Amino acid sequence: MSNQAQTTQNTGGLPLHVKVLIGFVLGAAIGIVAHTYVGADTPLVQKTITYVANPFGQIFLHLLFMLVVPLMFSALVLGVAELGDIASLGRLGWRTLTYTAVVTGIAVAIGLLMVNLIKPGMHLDPTLMANAMEQYASKTAEYVESGKQLNFMDLLINIVPKNVIAAATDDKQKLGVVFFALMFGIGLVMTPSAATQAFKNALQGMFEICMRLIGLFIKLAPYAVACFMFILCANLGWGVLKGLAYFVVTVLLALAIHGFVVLPLWVKTMGGMSPRVFFRGSQEAILTAFATASSAATLPVTLRVAEENLKLPRKVSRFVLTVGASANHHGTALFEGITVLFLAQVFGQHLSVVDQITVLGLCILGGIGTAGIPSGSLPVIAMICGIVGLPPEGIGIILGVNTFLDMCRTSLNVTGDLATAVVVSKRSGEAELAVVSEIES
Repeated sequence: MSNQAQTTQNTGGLPLHVKVLIGFVLGAAIGIVAHTYVGADTPLVQKTITYVANPFGQIFLHLLFMLVVPLMFSALVLGVAELGDIASLGRLGWRTLTYTAVVTGIAVAIGLLMVNLIKPGMHLDPTLMANAMEQYASKTAEYVESGKQLNFMDLLINIVPKNVIAAATDDKQKLGVVFFALMFGIGLVMTPSAATQAFKNALQGMFEICMRLIGLFIKLAPYAVACFMFILCANLGWGVLKGLAYFVVTVLLALAIHGFVVLPLWVKTMGGMSPRVFFRGSQEAILTAFATASSAATLPVTLRVAEENLKLPRKVSRFVLTVGASANHHGTALFEGITVLFLAQVFGQHLSVVDQITVLGLCILGGIGTAGIPSGSLPVIAMICGIVGLPPEGIGIILGVNTFLDMCRTSLNVTGDLATAVVVSKRSGEAELAVVSEIES
Protein backbone atom coordinates (compact mmCIF):
# COMPACT_ATOMS: atom_id res chain seq x y z
CA MET A 1 0.00 0.00 0.00
CA SER A 2 1.38 3.44 -0.91
CA ASN A 3 2.11 6.18 1.64
CA GLN A 4 -0.65 8.26 0.10
CA ALA A 5 -3.14 5.44 0.53
CA GLN A 6 -2.02 4.88 4.10
CA THR A 7 -2.44 8.56 4.88
CA THR A 8 -5.91 8.54 3.36
CA GLN A 9 -6.94 5.48 5.28
CA ASN A 10 -5.61 6.72 8.60
CA THR A 11 -7.26 10.14 8.40
CA GLY A 12 -10.82 9.04 7.79
CA GLY A 13 -11.02 9.05 3.98
CA LEU A 14 -9.33 12.39 3.22
CA PRO A 15 -5.57 13.02 3.06
CA LEU A 16 -4.28 15.25 5.82
CA HIS A 17 -3.29 18.05 3.45
CA VAL A 18 -6.86 18.21 2.11
CA LYS A 19 -8.20 18.48 5.65
CA VAL A 20 -5.69 21.25 6.37
CA LEU A 21 -6.85 23.16 3.28
CA ILE A 22 -10.47 22.76 4.36
CA GLY A 23 -9.58 24.08 7.81
CA PHE A 24 -7.74 27.00 6.23
CA VAL A 25 -10.69 28.01 4.04
CA LEU A 26 -13.33 27.55 6.76
CA GLY A 27 -11.32 29.42 9.39
CA ALA A 28 -10.63 32.32 7.04
CA ALA A 29 -14.25 32.52 5.84
CA ILE A 30 -15.70 32.46 9.36
CA GLY A 31 -13.15 35.05 10.49
CA ILE A 32 -13.96 37.44 7.65
CA VAL A 33 -17.69 37.06 8.29
CA ALA A 34 -17.15 37.73 11.99
CA HIS A 35 -15.03 40.81 11.26
CA THR A 36 -17.42 42.19 8.66
CA TYR A 37 -20.83 41.48 10.17
CA VAL A 38 -20.17 41.14 13.90
CA GLY A 39 -17.14 43.32 14.49
CA ALA A 40 -13.61 42.54 15.65
CA ASP A 41 -14.01 44.35 18.96
CA THR A 42 -17.34 42.85 19.98
CA PRO A 43 -17.41 40.64 23.11
CA LEU A 44 -18.59 37.59 21.14
CA VAL A 45 -15.65 37.66 18.71
CA GLN A 46 -13.05 38.51 21.35
CA LYS A 47 -14.27 35.82 23.75
CA THR A 48 -14.26 33.26 20.95
CA ILE A 49 -10.65 34.19 20.20
CA THR A 50 -9.58 34.35 23.85
CA TYR A 51 -11.30 31.24 25.18
CA VAL A 52 -11.59 28.95 22.14
CA ALA A 53 -9.44 29.65 19.07
CA ASN A 54 -6.26 30.97 20.69
CA PRO A 55 -5.99 28.32 23.46
CA PHE A 56 -6.52 25.45 21.00
CA GLY A 57 -3.99 26.87 18.54
CA GLN A 58 -1.40 27.52 21.25
CA ILE A 59 -1.83 24.03 22.72
CA PHE A 60 -1.21 22.57 19.27
CA LEU A 61 1.97 24.63 18.94
CA HIS A 62 3.12 23.62 22.42
CA LEU A 63 2.60 19.94 21.59
CA LEU A 64 4.97 20.35 18.65
CA PHE A 65 7.48 22.59 20.43
CA MET A 66 7.85 20.25 23.39
CA LEU A 67 9.28 17.58 21.06
CA VAL A 68 11.61 19.86 19.10
CA VAL A 69 14.67 19.62 21.37
CA PRO A 70 14.64 15.81 21.91
CA LEU A 71 13.87 15.26 18.23
CA MET A 72 16.51 17.72 17.03
CA PHE A 73 19.15 16.22 19.34
CA SER A 74 18.41 12.57 18.57
CA ALA A 75 18.04 13.12 14.81
CA LEU A 76 21.29 15.04 14.47
CA VAL A 77 23.36 12.73 16.69
CA LEU A 78 22.06 9.69 14.82
CA GLY A 79 22.67 11.39 11.47
CA VAL A 80 26.29 12.11 12.36
CA ALA A 81 26.76 8.61 13.79
CA GLU A 82 25.41 6.99 10.63
CA LEU A 83 27.86 8.93 8.46
CA GLY A 84 30.51 6.84 10.14
CA ASP A 85 33.53 9.14 9.85
CA ILE A 86 34.45 12.77 10.45
CA ALA A 87 35.56 13.35 6.85
CA SER A 88 32.07 12.54 5.56
CA LEU A 89 30.58 14.94 8.11
CA GLY A 90 32.93 17.70 6.98
CA ARG A 91 32.04 17.25 3.32
CA LEU A 92 28.33 17.15 4.11
CA GLY A 93 28.57 20.21 6.33
CA TRP A 94 30.45 22.34 3.83
CA ARG A 95 28.14 21.30 1.01
CA THR A 96 25.08 22.20 3.09
CA LEU A 97 26.57 25.54 4.15
CA THR A 98 27.56 26.47 0.60
CA TYR A 99 24.17 25.64 -0.89
CA THR A 100 22.41 27.48 1.93
CA ALA A 101 24.44 30.66 1.42
CA VAL A 102 24.12 30.66 -2.38
CA VAL A 103 20.40 29.94 -2.61
CA THR A 104 19.58 32.29 0.27
CA GLY A 105 21.53 34.98 -1.55
CA ILE A 106 19.43 34.35 -4.66
CA ALA A 107 16.26 34.66 -2.55
CA VAL A 108 17.35 38.00 -1.07
CA ALA A 109 18.37 39.29 -4.52
CA ILE A 110 14.91 38.44 -5.85
CA GLY A 111 13.34 40.34 -2.96
CA LEU A 112 15.52 43.40 -3.52
CA LEU A 113 14.74 43.35 -7.25
CA MET A 114 10.99 43.19 -6.61
CA VAL A 115 11.02 46.03 -4.09
CA ASN A 116 13.02 48.21 -6.50
CA LEU A 117 10.60 47.47 -9.35
CA ILE A 118 7.30 47.79 -7.47
CA LYS A 119 8.41 50.44 -4.94
CA PRO A 120 5.78 49.56 -2.32
CA GLY A 121 7.01 52.26 0.07
CA MET A 122 6.03 54.96 -2.41
CA HIS A 123 2.37 53.88 -2.30
CA LEU A 124 1.84 53.91 1.47
CA ASP A 125 -0.80 56.28 2.84
CA PRO A 126 0.92 58.55 5.43
CA THR A 127 -2.17 58.33 7.64
CA LEU A 128 -1.99 54.53 7.68
CA MET A 129 1.72 54.77 8.43
CA ALA A 130 1.14 57.02 11.44
CA ASN A 131 -1.79 54.94 12.73
CA ALA A 132 0.10 51.68 12.40
CA MET A 133 3.16 52.98 14.25
CA GLU A 134 0.94 54.33 17.02
CA GLN A 135 -1.23 51.20 17.30
CA TYR A 136 1.73 48.82 17.52
CA ALA A 137 4.03 51.09 19.52
CA SER A 138 4.38 48.70 22.48
CA LYS A 139 5.10 45.63 20.34
CA THR A 140 7.49 47.64 18.20
CA ALA A 141 9.42 48.72 21.29
CA GLU A 142 9.91 45.08 22.28
CA TYR A 143 11.26 44.09 18.87
CA VAL A 144 13.50 47.17 18.68
CA GLU A 145 14.93 46.40 22.12
CA SER A 146 15.56 42.78 21.07
CA GLY A 147 17.23 44.06 17.90
CA LYS A 148 19.54 46.34 19.90
CA GLN A 149 20.69 43.35 21.91
CA LEU A 150 21.59 41.41 18.76
CA ASN A 151 24.92 41.56 17.00
CA PHE A 152 26.54 39.11 14.66
CA MET A 153 29.54 38.48 16.91
CA ASP A 154 27.22 37.40 19.72
CA LEU A 155 25.37 35.12 17.30
CA LEU A 156 28.70 33.58 16.30
CA ILE A 157 29.86 33.13 19.89
CA ASN A 158 26.53 31.69 21.04
CA ILE A 159 26.75 28.91 18.46
CA VAL A 160 28.97 27.29 21.09
CA PRO A 161 26.72 27.13 24.19
CA LYS A 162 28.24 27.48 27.63
CA ASN A 163 25.08 25.90 29.06
CA VAL A 164 23.29 23.50 26.75
CA ILE A 165 20.23 23.35 29.04
CA ALA A 166 19.85 27.13 28.84
CA ALA A 167 20.30 26.99 25.06
CA ALA A 168 17.57 24.36 24.80
CA THR A 169 15.10 26.64 26.60
CA ASP A 170 15.95 29.75 24.56
CA ASP A 171 14.52 29.88 21.03
CA LYS A 172 17.26 32.34 20.02
CA GLN A 173 20.00 29.81 20.86
CA LYS A 174 18.78 26.71 19.03
CA LEU A 175 21.99 26.76 16.98
CA GLY A 176 23.74 26.01 20.27
CA VAL A 177 21.72 22.80 20.58
CA VAL A 178 22.65 21.92 17.00
CA PHE A 179 26.35 22.46 17.75
CA PHE A 180 26.15 20.37 20.93
CA ALA A 181 24.42 17.55 19.03
CA LEU A 182 27.10 17.68 16.32
CA MET A 183 29.86 17.42 18.93
CA PHE A 184 28.01 14.62 20.68
CA GLY A 185 27.63 12.74 17.40
CA ILE A 186 31.32 13.16 16.63
CA GLY A 187 32.16 11.84 20.09
CA LEU A 188 29.87 8.87 19.47
CA VAL A 189 31.66 8.07 16.20
CA MET A 190 35.08 8.33 17.86
CA THR A 191 34.14 6.08 20.80
CA PRO A 192 33.02 2.69 19.43
CA SER A 193 32.07 0.43 22.32
CA ALA A 194 29.20 -1.68 23.58
CA ALA A 195 28.10 1.15 25.86
CA THR A 196 28.01 3.77 23.10
CA GLN A 197 26.15 1.36 20.82
CA ALA A 198 23.56 0.90 23.58
CA PHE A 199 23.29 4.68 23.89
CA LYS A 200 22.83 4.97 20.12
CA ASN A 201 20.02 2.41 20.31
CA ALA A 202 18.40 4.45 23.10
CA LEU A 203 18.60 7.59 20.94
CA GLN A 204 16.99 5.70 18.06
CA GLY A 205 14.18 4.73 20.42
CA MET A 206 13.73 8.35 21.51
CA PHE A 207 13.63 9.46 17.88
CA GLU A 208 10.99 6.86 17.00
CA ILE A 209 8.87 7.79 20.04
CA CYS A 210 8.98 11.47 19.06
CA MET A 211 7.95 10.65 15.50
CA ARG A 212 5.07 8.48 16.71
CA LEU A 213 3.82 11.26 19.00
CA ILE A 214 4.08 13.75 16.16
CA GLY A 215 1.94 11.42 14.06
CA LEU A 216 -0.75 11.66 16.76
CA PHE A 217 -0.47 15.42 17.33
CA ILE A 218 -0.47 16.34 13.64
CA LYS A 219 -4.02 15.02 13.29
CA LEU A 220 -5.06 18.19 15.12
CA ALA A 221 -3.48 20.37 12.41
CA PRO A 222 -6.69 21.04 10.41
CA TYR A 223 -8.45 22.35 13.51
CA ALA A 224 -5.43 24.41 14.56
CA VAL A 225 -5.19 25.94 11.07
CA ALA A 226 -8.88 26.87 11.25
CA CYS A 227 -8.29 28.55 14.62
CA PHE A 228 -5.24 30.50 13.42
CA MET A 229 -6.99 31.71 10.27
CA PHE A 230 -10.10 32.68 12.25
CA ILE A 231 -8.00 34.78 14.64
CA LEU A 232 -6.11 36.44 11.79
CA CYS A 233 -9.17 37.27 9.67
CA ALA A 234 -11.48 38.18 12.56
CA ASN A 235 -8.97 40.71 13.89
CA LEU A 236 -7.78 42.17 10.59
CA GLY A 237 -10.39 41.56 7.91
CA TRP A 238 -9.41 42.91 4.52
CA GLY A 239 -8.73 46.49 5.62
CA VAL A 240 -5.15 46.09 6.70
CA LEU A 241 -4.32 44.08 3.59
CA LYS A 242 -5.76 46.84 1.39
CA GLY A 243 -3.74 49.50 3.18
CA LEU A 244 -0.47 47.62 2.75
CA ALA A 245 -1.45 45.93 -0.52
CA TYR A 246 1.69 46.93 -2.43
CA PHE A 247 3.96 45.65 0.33
CA VAL A 248 2.02 42.38 0.65
CA VAL A 249 2.01 41.84 -3.13
CA THR A 250 5.74 42.54 -3.33
CA VAL A 251 6.52 39.97 -0.63
CA LEU A 252 4.16 37.32 -2.04
CA LEU A 253 5.45 37.80 -5.58
CA ALA A 254 9.07 37.43 -4.48
CA LEU A 255 8.24 34.37 -2.36
CA ALA A 256 6.36 32.83 -5.31
CA ILE A 257 9.24 33.41 -7.75
CA HIS A 258 11.74 31.80 -5.42
CA GLY A 259 9.41 28.99 -4.31
CA PHE A 260 7.88 28.07 -7.66
CA VAL A 261 10.67 28.97 -10.09
CA VAL A 262 14.10 28.93 -8.43
CA LEU A 263 13.63 25.97 -6.07
CA PRO A 264 11.96 23.66 -8.64
CA LEU A 265 14.75 24.39 -11.14
CA TRP A 266 17.33 23.74 -8.42
CA VAL A 267 15.68 20.48 -7.38
CA LYS A 268 15.42 19.36 -11.01
CA THR A 269 18.89 20.33 -12.24
CA MET A 270 20.97 19.73 -9.10
CA GLY A 271 18.83 17.19 -7.25
CA GLY A 272 17.62 15.06 -10.15
CA MET A 273 14.05 15.02 -8.84
CA SER A 274 10.88 16.04 -10.65
CA PRO A 275 9.41 19.24 -9.16
CA ARG A 276 5.99 17.59 -9.27
CA VAL A 277 7.24 14.67 -7.17
CA PHE A 278 9.01 17.08 -4.83
CA PHE A 279 5.99 19.27 -4.12
CA ARG A 280 3.60 16.35 -3.86
CA GLY A 281 5.85 14.67 -1.32
CA SER A 282 6.50 17.91 0.59
CA GLN A 283 2.97 19.31 0.76
CA GLU A 284 2.19 18.11 4.28
CA ALA A 285 5.29 19.79 5.72
CA ILE A 286 4.67 22.98 3.72
CA LEU A 287 1.09 23.26 4.98
CA THR A 288 2.17 22.54 8.55
CA ALA A 289 4.77 25.30 8.26
CA PHE A 290 2.07 27.69 7.04
CA ALA A 291 -0.17 26.79 9.98
CA THR A 292 2.48 27.02 12.70
CA ALA A 293 4.64 29.85 11.25
CA SER A 294 7.58 28.02 12.79
CA SER A 295 10.34 26.01 11.10
CA ALA A 296 11.24 24.47 14.44
CA ALA A 297 7.70 23.29 15.18
CA THR A 298 7.45 21.84 11.67
CA LEU A 299 10.74 19.91 11.95
CA PRO A 300 9.15 16.58 13.00
CA VAL A 301 6.85 16.63 9.97
CA THR A 302 9.68 17.75 7.70
CA LEU A 303 11.86 14.82 8.78
CA ARG A 304 9.03 12.36 8.25
CA VAL A 305 8.07 13.49 4.74
CA ALA A 306 11.74 13.57 3.71
CA GLU A 307 12.23 9.92 4.62
CA GLU A 308 8.80 8.48 3.84
CA ASN A 309 7.61 10.57 0.87
CA LEU A 310 10.77 11.86 -0.81
CA LYS A 311 12.76 8.71 0.04
CA LEU A 312 15.86 10.66 1.05
CA PRO A 313 18.67 8.80 2.85
CA ARG A 314 18.08 9.45 6.51
CA LYS A 315 21.72 10.04 7.43
CA VAL A 316 21.71 13.00 5.03
CA SER A 317 18.17 14.26 5.56
CA ARG A 318 18.41 14.23 9.36
CA PHE A 319 21.59 16.30 9.27
CA VAL A 320 20.49 18.79 6.60
CA LEU A 321 16.94 19.30 7.87
CA THR A 322 17.87 19.61 11.54
CA VAL A 323 20.52 22.21 10.75
CA GLY A 324 18.18 23.83 8.22
CA ALA A 325 15.40 24.34 10.78
CA SER A 326 17.81 26.60 12.67
CA ALA A 327 19.90 28.14 9.91
CA ASN A 328 18.42 27.71 6.40
CA HIS A 329 15.72 30.39 6.11
CA HIS A 330 15.25 31.43 2.47
CA GLY A 331 11.87 33.05 3.03
CA THR A 332 12.94 34.88 6.16
CA ALA A 333 16.05 36.38 4.54
CA LEU A 334 14.01 37.42 1.50
CA PHE A 335 11.39 39.09 3.72
CA GLU A 336 14.04 40.90 5.75
CA GLY A 337 15.57 42.39 2.60
CA ILE A 338 12.22 43.55 1.24
CA THR A 339 11.19 45.07 4.55
CA VAL A 340 14.41 47.05 5.00
CA LEU A 341 14.18 48.57 1.51
CA PHE A 342 10.43 49.16 1.93
CA LEU A 343 11.09 51.15 5.12
CA ALA A 344 13.85 53.10 3.35
CA GLN A 345 11.30 54.10 0.68
CA VAL A 346 8.71 54.99 3.32
CA PHE A 347 11.13 57.29 5.16
CA GLY A 348 12.52 58.77 1.95
CA GLN A 349 16.05 57.45 2.48
CA HIS A 350 17.94 56.46 -0.65
CA LEU A 351 20.02 53.31 -0.37
CA SER A 352 22.79 53.10 -2.96
CA VAL A 353 23.79 49.93 -4.75
CA VAL A 354 26.56 49.44 -2.20
CA ASP A 355 24.06 49.90 0.64
CA GLN A 356 21.74 47.34 -0.92
CA ILE A 357 24.59 44.86 -1.35
CA THR A 358 25.32 45.40 2.33
CA VAL A 359 21.68 44.69 3.12
CA LEU A 360 21.88 41.51 1.02
CA GLY A 361 24.87 40.26 3.01
CA LEU A 362 23.26 41.19 6.34
CA CYS A 363 20.06 39.37 5.36
CA ILE A 364 21.96 36.19 4.48
CA LEU A 365 23.62 36.27 7.89
CA GLY A 366 20.36 37.36 9.53
CA GLY A 367 18.50 34.46 7.96
CA ILE A 368 20.98 32.08 9.58
CA GLY A 369 20.70 33.80 12.94
CA THR A 370 16.91 34.16 12.99
CA ALA A 371 15.04 32.04 15.52
CA GLY A 372 12.75 29.53 13.83
CA ILE A 373 9.69 30.77 15.73
CA PRO A 374 6.73 33.02 14.83
CA SER A 375 7.91 36.61 14.14
CA GLY A 376 11.51 35.61 14.84
CA SER A 377 12.74 37.83 11.99
CA LEU A 378 11.47 41.14 13.42
CA PRO A 379 14.33 41.75 15.89
CA VAL A 380 16.79 40.97 13.08
CA ILE A 381 15.05 43.50 10.81
CA ALA A 382 15.27 46.09 13.59
CA MET A 383 18.99 45.38 13.94
CA ILE A 384 19.62 45.70 10.18
CA CYS A 385 17.65 48.97 10.09
CA GLY A 386 19.90 50.35 12.82
CA ILE A 387 23.02 49.31 10.89
CA VAL A 388 21.96 51.07 7.64
CA GLY A 389 20.67 54.17 9.41
CA LEU A 390 16.91 53.59 9.31
CA PRO A 391 14.64 54.12 12.34
CA PRO A 392 14.01 50.60 13.73
CA GLU A 393 10.62 51.77 15.02
CA GLY A 394 9.43 51.65 11.41
CA ILE A 395 8.74 47.92 11.72
CA GLY A 396 5.50 48.92 13.47
CA ILE A 397 4.15 49.77 10.01
CA ILE A 398 4.17 46.15 8.88
CA LEU A 399 3.07 44.43 12.10
CA GLY A 400 -0.56 44.37 10.97
CA VAL A 401 0.25 42.03 8.08
CA ASN A 402 3.26 40.32 9.63
CA THR A 403 1.35 37.28 10.91
CA PHE A 404 0.03 36.35 7.47
CA LEU A 405 3.38 37.00 5.76
CA ASP A 406 5.16 35.07 8.52
CA MET A 407 3.06 32.02 7.65
CA CYS A 408 3.94 32.41 3.97
CA ARG A 409 7.67 32.88 4.44
CA THR A 410 7.87 29.95 6.88
CA SER A 411 6.35 27.75 4.18
CA LEU A 412 9.18 28.83 1.87
CA ASN A 413 11.73 28.20 4.64
CA VAL A 414 10.61 24.59 4.98
CA THR A 415 10.38 24.15 1.21
CA GLY A 416 13.95 25.41 0.98
CA ASP A 417 15.08 23.01 3.70
CA LEU A 418 13.60 20.05 1.83
CA ALA A 419 15.02 21.24 -1.50
CA THR A 420 18.47 21.51 0.09
CA ALA A 421 18.13 17.99 1.48
CA VAL A 422 17.22 16.68 -1.98
CA VAL A 423 20.21 18.40 -3.63
CA VAL A 424 22.71 17.45 -0.92
CA SER A 425 21.48 13.84 -1.02
CA LYS A 426 22.06 13.69 -4.75
CA ARG A 427 25.35 15.58 -4.89
CA SER A 428 26.94 13.94 -1.85
CA GLY A 429 26.94 10.49 -3.39
CA GLU A 430 25.98 9.01 -0.02
CA ALA A 431 22.95 7.27 -1.49
CA GLU A 432 20.84 7.20 -4.59
CA LEU A 433 17.42 8.79 -4.49
CA ALA A 434 14.57 6.34 -4.77
CA VAL A 435 12.55 6.65 -7.94
CA VAL A 436 9.05 7.93 -7.15
CA SER A 437 6.35 7.27 -9.75
CA GLU A 438 4.85 10.35 -11.36
CA ILE A 439 1.44 8.73 -11.58
CA GLU A 440 1.18 7.35 -8.03
CA SER A 441 -1.99 8.69 -6.46
